[in-house]
Amino acid sequence: MADLITGIFLAKAEESLAGAESEFANGRYNNCANRCYYSCFQAAVAALLQAGIVPAGRSTQWGHTFVQAQFAGELINRRKLYPADLRAVLMDTHSFREKADYRNNTVTQREAPRSLQWTRNFLESVQVRG
Repeated sequence: MADLITGIFLAKAEESLAGAESEFANGRYNNCANRCYYSCFQAAVAALLQAGIVPAGRSTQWGHTFVQAQFAGELINRRKLYPADLRAVLMDTHSFREKADYRNNTVTQREAPRSLQWTRNFLESVQVRG
């Protein structure tokens, strides 16, 4: 069952990345940043599931703070399953998403490709590991 759910989250991550790439190609940099973050988030959930890490208690909800902390703390720092250069990706793409969705400025044409590259690297690392 965990393998099936992991696969679902990886498929979602791939779809979100495809959406980010499409949004970038069409000059919609805010939407690109939003989809980049969710691709990383969904890939991180898949990685946590692969490692047997789930939310505590009865919750089936994957909170953003929980996912970010567990991915960096448990999978990178403690278990060393992923490279250290991925440590900040969730936080950095989350910052771009917040800028895109909630702030009074926008994600720029220079920032969006950075977010895309981080996302591609993050997703690829999770896919290779799994």
